[in-house]
Amino acid sequence: MKDSKLEVKPWLKELSPYPPGKSLAEVRRELGLKGPIYKLASNENPLGPSPMALTAIRERLSEIHRYPEASGRDLSEALAKRFGVKPEMVVLGNGSNEVIDLLIRALVSPGEEIILSAPTFLMYEKFGAAAGAKFSRIPLKEFKHDLSAILEAVNERTRIIFLDHPHNPTGSVLEREPFEDFLAKLPSSILVVIDEAYGEFVRDEKAISGIEYLKKGYPVAVLRTFSKAYGLAGLRVGYGLMSETLSRILNAMRQPFNVNILAQVAALAALEDEEHLEKTLKLTWEGLDYFYQELPRLGLRPLPSQANFLLVDCQRSARPIYEVLLRRGIIVRPMEAYGFPNYLRISIGLPHENEALVAALEDIL
Repeated sequence: MKDSKLEVKPWLKELSPYPPGKSLAEVRRELGLKGPIYKLASNENPLGPSPMALTAIRERLSEIHRYPEASGRDLSEALAKRFGVKPEMVVLGNGSNEVIDLLIRALVSPGEEIILSAPTFLMYEKFGAAAGAKFSRIPLKEFKHDLSAILEAVNERTRIIFLDHPHNPTGSVLEREPFEDFLAKLPSSILVVIDEAYGEFVRDEKAISGIEYLKKGYPVAVLRTFSKAYGLAGLRVGYGLMSETLSRILNAMRQPFNVNILAQVAALAALEDEEHLEKTLKLTWEGLDYFYQELPRLGLRPLPSQANFLLVDCQRSARPIYEVLLRRGIIVRPMEAYGFPNYLRISIGLPHENEALVAALEDIL
């Protein structure tokens, strides 16, 4: 057999896979656990999907030998109506991750620059690195995006600024006055991507809503997903809201059947199920308040969060705590990959799951 002469793009050789949280099956297999396992690591909806979404899936199962509608028209129109924009401003994605990838491929050439906070959602850098982008990584300030430092980092090579709102993994948000000052000073040639994957959970009245700035004509794109509040993480359906000009480009770039038929009908049904969303928000907010009350008495420091998770300062290396919890069948997320070795990220679960975690921490600590 001849040696391969294929030459991979040099900037791809250092690319490493995304480090996902452990699944229930992995933990059960690796540790041989027989009892219940509680997954509080991946910011999923512990209530599961909307009953209306499950019904919609069952009704369309017999059609999975057909291709889905390539345009996703019904879902795009429903989303446009929900947010008060034109359907032509919607880009559907195989999760919002795909929209991130499309934006970078559309706007960033090799050697051009992306600005992001450090730490932040890891996929911004993953897709940027695959495109040959350079990065300016701006440290958080008091666990929030440092908008002043981001402005100072802007240069003639800057193409995109990513701002996750709420921020992952801290749960902090962008506030109106500093954000509007930031936008006013930013060159209009730079796209600000406001990633609102956890936007439904925000209850801070000072927090911005990205869609209002899109409607006012600012160069922003807003990302949202059905993976979190709507409980459809396994179906992979997200979307971006952006200018018609940019949307037209991305819709021309994306694969024609990127959101499968079951994902489309489930997302459409979930969007209509207001009762399930309200139950999800109530459960999440009650869980957050429970942890705010219980964790400090154990010597742990939970950060204020506007998402469906908490970043918790263990005041020591968090890895040993994570390992013991894992052996007890409780999965949380260690934060070394985000540069926070003393922190755990805890997703809000069902009340008995939250209580089991607190009881285990009380015993361990």
